[in-house]
Formats: sequence, structure tokens, C-alpha cells
Amino acid sequence: MPAYATNMRLKFPILALLLEVITIILYAVFVVYDDGKGHHDDAHGHNKTEEKPLKLYPMFQDVHVMIFIGFGFLMTFLKKYGFSSVGINMLLAAFGLQWGLLMQGIWHLDGGKIKVSIFKMINADFSTATVLISFGAVLGKTSPVQLLIMTLLEITIFSINEHLVAEILGANDVGASMIIHAFGAYFGLAVARVLYRPNLRDGHENDGSVYHSDIFAMIGTVFLWMFWPSFNSAIADPGLPQLTAVINTYLSLAACVLSAYAISSLVEHKGKLDMVHIQNATLAGGVAVGTCADMNIDPFGAMLIGFVAGIISTLGFKYLSPVLASKLGIQDTCGVHNLHGMPGILGGLAGIIAVAMGKKDGHASMQAAALASSLGFALIGGAITGLIMKLPFWGQPPDQNCFDDSLYWEVPEEEEENEGNLDHEDHSKNKAEV
Repeated sequence: MPAYATNMRLKFPILALLLEVITIILYAVFVVYDDGKGHHDDAHGHNKTEEKPLKLYPMFQDVHVMIFIGFGFLMTFLKKYGFSSVGINMLLAAFGLQWGLLMQGIWHLDGGKIKVSIFKMINADFSTATVLISFGAVLGKTSPVQLLIMTLLEITIFSINEHLVAEILGANDVGASMIIHAFGAYFGLAVARVLYRPNLRDGHENDGSVYHSDIFAMIGTVFLWMFWPSFNSAIADPGLPQLTAVINTYLSLAACVLSAYAISSLVEHKGKLDMVHIQNATLAGGVAVGTCADMNIDPFGAMLIGFVAGIISTLGFKYLSPVLASKLGIQDTCGVHNLHGMPGILGGLAGIIAVAMGKKDGHASMQAAALASSLGFALIGGAITGLIMKLPFWGQPPDQNCFDDSLYWEVPEEEEENEGNLDHEDHSKNKAEV
């Protein structure tokens, strides 16, 4: 079978149904409702989860909106790939959250069972975020079948790294700058490098935006920007730490917008703003402040982190992305290195400094080890996953059909155009006959 076998009539339904059936069987064996009788008793013996089992539900809903609307619409900037951006995002997220709940729950079995609570649902959404970040790096160049395989493998590897960072190293990363953003970005970049397409070195006619597609992408940006304080604070300790995480993220994002707009105007032709920068770099503050979101870094400290994140992200889009593509063969469609990769590392470094300064209990060396672990698992895991995704029988789009919905979707506009072409041909024939 050729490498570019794009017909999904059998392979996609079989894979999707097989994965779901296996997941249902595993849920039947391992997963039960949370009865509130876990190890959550406070000093007085009262069970905290039983009192308010839905206390975190608003936070969960905010994170859920980010996963399905925020990430989905952020990637709709490609002029002929909107169906896939939102549609495949939904597919991967729906499978990812189910698989993530299992993979993370394995480390926290209670009586041999995984007890589903709002807290675990939030963490399952977090594991899904890593896949959606990586999806951005290979957007337009992979098939739904390949992406389901990537979801399966990436969440499995992510859960191992998360357990190592949180439980064994005991590192602080409440907003997951390291274990979600840096991990997801460099995992995706490693996959993109393995799946490198030399024929796309000089670009592709569909690898770009049009006016309305950029407006749709801004919908994703605004949703992500608004709800990011919930993302960074959802699993923080209740009370002041959670409030601190909300405030720090709120201020970091605000400062980031100003620096991103300023640098975009500075580096672009005639001081104009670039929509790519505005859609992405304005969110870098939320990524970068994640690790120390719940730490007492002072409001100005959070703003400083966001300010720097906006600068490095915008400069990355302008100058670094072309270098990665031309020199290293890393074709990063959405620029996830600039939004999630570098700001994720910045967040990890900020966490090391904050812990070293005593802003949070812990060891700076463990923070550094957590950052190294996340990058190591991402690069090695991404390379291995990329090699598996490259196997010919999964199928992948030919170079000329990349960034085009019509390969995998019924596209109404295209049908109308085809009908118009047929009508035109009929008229031409009639005239010729006359």
C-alpha cells in the first residue's frame, strides 16, 4: 500500500471504533463513580469531596471551553482547513480525555479502581491539551488516522512524565508550563521533524490565511485568553493559592498583550500589526506564568513574566520559525514553539528562580529536573511517535493535498464549484453542437 493511501473508508472507522471499544472495556473493569470516600478527609474527619462534589465544576467548564472552542478555533486560520481544525480537534479531544482519565488514574488507584471526580476530569482535559498543542505543529500534514495514533501514544507518555514530575520529583507546576505546554510543543516539533516534507520547503499555496479565517482564529484566541486564569488555577490548593493563581495569570496575560502588540508593530512593515502575532503571542503570558501561578511572586512579578513572554513569542514568530523550517527541517504550522515551547521553558525557569527565592516550598534542583524530564520525554517520545506515524499503512496526505479539507471532508463550497464547472462544460458542449 502506498504511503499516500488517503481513502479512510475502512481504516479510520475500524481504528476509531476499536479504540473506543477497548476504552469502554477498560472503563468497565477499572472505572467507578467517586463516592467521596477516598483519602480526602480533613483534620476533623469530615470528607471534603462529599460536602461539595461539584465545587470545581465551574473551573472544569472553563477548561472544557478552552479545549474544544479555544484550541479548535485558534487553528482555523488556514484558508482551506477550517473543518479539520475544529472537527479533528473535537475528535482528538473526545478520545484524549477518555484515554487521559485512564492513563492518569492508573497511578492513583483506590481499591483497584479509578474513581471519577471533577478533579480527575480536569486532569483528563489537561492531558488532552498536550495533544492539541502537538496537533498544531503537524496541522494540515497528517491524516485523522495518524492523529489518533499520536493521541494514544502521547497521552500515555505524558502520564508517565507527569507522575515523575509531580509525585516522584515533587516539583511545583500548577499551571503546567513544563508538563503540558513545553512537553506538548516539543513533542509536536519532534513529530514534525520526523514527518518532514522536503517538497513543502518552499511553502504551499494553502498554507496561509484569508480575512475571514483569521477572524475565526481570533475567536479561539479570545476564548483562551479569557479562560486561562481557570486553566492555571483549576488544580491549585483551595483558598489563597487558587486566588493567587487567578490573579497572577490575569495580570500576566494583560501585560503580555501590550508587549506582543508593541513588538509586532516594531518588527513589521510600516509598523503594521501582524494577525499571526496577535492570535498567538498574546496568550504566551498565560503559558509562561503557569509554573509559578500559585506562588507569591507579587503582582509585578507576574506582569514581568507576561511582558517578557509576549516579546520572545512575537520575535519567535517573526525570526525563529523561518530558521527552524529552513535549517532544521521543522515545519511548525501553528508556531507552537513560539506560543507553548519557549514560553513553557520561560515558565519552568521562572519556577526554578521562584522556588530558589523561597516563594514556594520545594527544591530548585527538583524544578530543574522536572523541566529536563519534560523536554526529554517530549523529544524522545515525539521522535518515536513520529516514526510510528510514518509507517505507510496509516496513510497520509500527499504534498499537493496538504492543508486542504476536501481530502477528508465533504466540502459544500467545492461541490458547488464542481457543479458550476459541469454546467459550464454542458453549456460549452451545447454551443459546440449548435
